[in-house]
Amino acid sequence: MGLGLYKEGSGISATRFLLSRGAKVTVTDLKTKAELIDQIKRLGKLANQVRFVLGKHRESDFKNVDMIIKNPAIPRKSKYLEIARANNIPIETDISLFFKLVNRRQIIGITGTRGKSTVTTLIYEILKQAKDNVIIGGNITKSPLVQLNKMKKNGLAILELSSWLLESLEDAKLSPRIAVFTNIYPDHLNTYKDIDDYAAAKENIFKWQINQDYVVLNLDNEFTKKMGSRVPSKRFWFSLKEFKNENGCFLKNKNIYFRNNGHEEKVLSVADIKMPGSHNIANVLAAVCVCKLYGLKSENIKKVVSVFYGVPNRLELLREIKDVKYYNDTTSTMPEASLVALQALKSSKKNIILIAGGADKGLDFTELVKEIEKTVKSLVLFKGTGTDRILKLLKTKKIDCAVANSMSEAIGLAKSFSKTGDIILLSPACASFGMFKNEFDRGDQFRSLVDKLK
Repeated sequence: MGLGLYKEGSGISATRFLLSRGAKVTVTDLKTKAELIDQIKRLGKLANQVRFVLGKHRESDFKNVDMIIKNPAIPRKSKYLEIARANNIPIETDISLFFKLVNRRQIIGITGTRGKSTVTTLIYEILKQAKDNVIIGGNITKSPLVQLNKMKKNGLAILELSSWLLESLEDAKLSPRIAVFTNIYPDHLNTYKDIDDYAAAKENIFKWQINQDYVVLNLDNEFTKKMGSRVPSKRFWFSLKEFKNENGCFLKNKNIYFRNNGHEEKVLSVADIKMPGSHNIANVLAAVCVCKLYGLKSENIKKVVSVFYGVPNRLELLREIKDVKYYNDTTSTMPEASLVALQALKSSKKNIILIAGGADKGLDFTELVKEIEKTVKSLVLFKGTGTDRILKLLKTKKIDCAVANSMSEAIGLAKSFSKTGDIILLSPACASFGMFKNEFDRGDQFRSLVDKLK
């Protein structure tokens, strides 16, 4: 249910995997064949084995099957899934199926509102230097299903898990052996009734753990701090401040320390971290904590962290052209994320040209707009409902402001506002639907156009 648009995403990977196991596969998607043609081409000859029902869903397809694999973004309350439940048909995601096909003790799961992709990737990069068979997947646009053959008895899967993927683990009553929870901020409130409902979905990452498992939680976030009392496993914290007695990773005198059962060890210095912003120091703390639980030596961790510049689409420096820097932060789809990006790049010069806006997710833009008024010299906004709300909150007339109908127009406007020493930052704070396929398409368009600038 949902072929998806990512090259190695949930839908297309589940299709490949199930066909390889001899299943008879129907792919149903509300998108038309024309909209999915690139994905269908990626299936190659396998497409001939698939029965496609495109541009619609049919009730009959949810009654007469043995299993349904749903795309993570499909709401649990979809009327078609309700039909499947009424007919006692199992509903899985690619992740819940993966959990059932491997030993969950081989899985490290990472969730949170912000930082999970960076933490997932950094843990993967560190561990793969020490272990041969480590895979990465999940919400990072790469399904682990098609990598199942790499999961030997001692293999490890590092999985980024969204709230939607974690809902499927609730049905399976499964959690990873090591769970990492970066933070909780208001997000997807167009899907969840409130932030508590959203946080509850995320708690499935540790809800089904046992006392021999581990959870790594952010002590600096009010929601994850409160969760500490509810974990059934061994609890480790991470914090930008030094804390006493408890196990975990913390900052002291601009150094990162790891403490376990009273033993304290310096792992690396903040100066070794190449990614900008205090939020990325927090991401490193979380990743270091996991890798120390696996017994990795501090010098080996430091070696990887010191050459890790972040992941694509997350405050990623693309180019510097005529002394103007271009940053791609397309995955900042909520106000808090864009606020953090502005804080990471701001200077006394007030030299940021921000490209933002788009579709609304029911989030509060108040604090972001306050930060824009402090740190942004020019603002380019994509047309959309989120943009309308940002403009209503913007009180100052001192910021040059324009609305764009395409990425090309947005970059042209931003460039026209820029001078030597400025920063052009794509950090939308909004969803991408309407103008782009998804946030990664938005980032790809930005990257492609910036690459062509002279």
